[in-house]
Amino acid sequence: MEEQKTETTSKGKKWLKRIGFWGFMFFLIKGLIWIGVFAYGYFWATKK
Repeated sequence: MEEQKTETTSKGKKWLKRIGFWGFMFFLIKGLIWIGVFAYGYFWATKK
């Protein structure tokens, strides 16, 4: 059981190192853009 937990943790760390800072920034900015798109759509639809 302990080996499996360590293996899963090391896989997660490898993945994080692989995507790195720029991968994190990409997904952060992408998420913020989508929030902006939905907010704009909401305010546009409710503006009368």
